This record gives sequence, C-alpha cells and structure tokens, in this order.
Amino acid sequence: MAAMDSNGNVAGRISLGDVIAQLGRHRPVFHSEADLQHSFARALWELSPDVHSRLEVPQRAGSKAEYLDLLCIGPSARTAIEFKYFTRRWTGTVGASAEDYALKGHAAADLARLYFVRDIARLERFCRRPDQNGLAIMLTNDASLWTPPGASRGQTRDREFRIHQGRELVGTLLWAEGAYEPNTCTLRGTYPLDWEPYSELDGAGGEFRYLAVSVSPLSGVTGDGPSHV
Repeated sequence: MAAMDSNGNVAGRISLGDVIAQLGRHRPVFHSEADLQHSFARALWELSPDVHSRLEVPQRAGSKAEYLDLLCIGPSARTAIEFKYFTRRWTGTVGASAEDYALKGHAAADLARLYFVRDIARLERFCRRPDQNGLAIMLTNDASLWTPPGASRGQTRDREFRIHQGRELVGTLLWAEGAYEPNTCTLRGTYPLDWEPYSELDGAGGEFRYLAVSVSPLSGVTGDGPSHV
C-alpha cells in the first residue's frame, strides 16, 4: 500500500488540497488544535455540503476505545482524519476583524514527531472499511519539523521518527534505538513525506507549512471494522 499525495481524497467528494486552500483563505493561523479541527470541518462543509463531519468519534479496535479527531461522511465514502498543530511562539493580528493571536511555543519537537507517526499507525487500524481512507495532517510554524537535520545532529532518540521534507516512513520505527519499547511504532504502509506551504505571516515564526499523509483502506477487509457513528 502506497500513500496518496497531499491532494488526497476527502469522503470521496473533494481533494484535500481544495479544502486546505479554502481553509487558508479564511484562517491563516489558529488558536489551538481544536480551533483547527472545527475550522477544517466548516471549510469542508462550505465546499461540499453533502459531507457530514463528526468530531471525537470513538473507534473500537480490540479491547479499548480510542477517539478519532474528525470523521467525514460522504454519500459513498468516508475519511478519518487526525490533526496535529505544533507551534513555536508567534504573536500577531490577522484578518478583517483584527483578531489577536498569541501562539505558545511547544519545545518538544521530538514528541511532535512521535505523536504524528502514531496518528498514521492509528489510522491504519481505523481504516478497516473498504470505503474509508485516512488522513494524518500536521500544521506547524516550526521549521525544525520540515527541515532535514544537519550532519552535526548525531544520534537522537527520535531519529527514526523524523518527518522532514523528502523522508519516507516505512516498517518498524524504534525510539532511542529500541531502548524504550512502548514508543516502537510499526507501519503497514510506505509514506513519502512532502511538506506544502500553508500561510506566510509577519514576523519570526510566521511561515506555516502542512504535511498530509494519506492512509488507504486495508485491502481484503469487509464489514464495518472499528468505526462507529
């Protein structure tokens, strides 16, 4: 199974690229991850009113319940979406309404990488219906996430979880060379990573980019799988 590009399909109705473009026209920056989720759902509805969005949908895979950020339900297909919004400090005023923003800095970029890869693995578990694909989306103004590490970086605990431009995620990824097994993550698919521009605002930290990874339905699986609505 290979990943689709960042223009992956949403609920069989519209490309992700079109939704992101609509979102960026109205909201170049967000206060929080929840703000991003709600705004994405609104942009999707504006473009495709026959796609219904549901937030925090329980997904039962095995003995425990997990929660999906957003489930988009179209007439003939569905898309499960996980969001990550990782920010460095930025303050500014944006939009016709002169809305003030004060983004906090999240210092642990290594954990941002870990959690994004975990989102991909979660979507592989969730997308067990033949009519349901998945999208893992990261939006950030922290250039360290999309920039390849320099030669001087050496061995870091998140080395196998790096998500910079041009990297490919595949197979079993070890945290700290396997020293902390709970963070080991195994991916079924192969995912080449391609960051795209999102918005350009004034000041340091004003450049935002997004990364989207598309997860295909698990082939050969029938039935409803773990998704519940």
